[in-house]
Amino acid sequence: MFLAYLQLGRPLFPQRRLCPRPQRQAGESQGEARRSGWGPTIGNRAGWVVMEAPAALAFAAWFVLDERTGTTAEWVFFGLWVAHYLHRAFIYPLGLRGVNKRMPVAVAGMAFMFNAVNGCLNGCYLFALPDDGYRYANGWLGDPRFLAGLAFFVAGFTINRQADHVLRHLRAPGESGYKIPYGVLYRWVSCPNYLGEIVEWIGWAVATWSLPGLAFAASPRARAHHAWYREHFPDYPPERRALVPGLW
Repeated sequence: MFLAYLQLGRPLFPQRRLCPRPQRQAGESQGEARRSGWGPTIGNRAGWVVMEAPAALAFAAWFVLDERTGTTAEWVFFGLWVAHYLHRAFIYPLGLRGVNKRMPVAVAGMAFMFNAVNGCLNGCYLFALPDDGYRYANGWLGDPRFLAGLAFFVAGFTINRQADHVLRHLRAPGESGYKIPYGVLYRWVSCPNYLGEIVEWIGWAVATWSLPGLAFAASPRARAHHAWYREHFPDYPPERRALVPGLW
């Protein structure tokens, strides 16, 4: 089932390779950087809700349907997951500029399916699979795996929010075009928002000690965005790496 889930994400990879533009700047959506030829489109804000909300809703459904009494550990996992996806699905889109811009329905549809399966797979693993030892009893909150994973999750979440903040304020109102972002982790890498998500989901996988949590711990887009920056900005900082400071 987990391998089938990873296969579901494969149709998204060609689309990313075809559109190797940089990360969303100053609150723009993915749809602003899409090439034509993807068929019908949907508004940016509505598209973001369609793409991201299924992960929160599917995960919440498994939590509600759990026949066992929810432990404090389960409530913590529920809170972490929902905090991430409430921001992604309902708070982040409110800051998008260019409300008249659109994204392909096909892209939103593929992301919808991926995130729906993501929420179902993680929710099922945490709240529905039989476990005689009940691995997420309250004692799990003191387990070194949970503590280390929580630290990674919070660090990744913070990195991602800081990177988005820099991009949102990169352009003044009314400006257009792309600029080189500076500050915080942009000093060392081109895609700190992707780095933050990888750290965040590695933390989730460790905190829950689950294989499904590793599904998001990858970002094939970082190399393409880094190459795009170097191609279009002759003065792009040569010391920056794509994703990992000093390495790659």
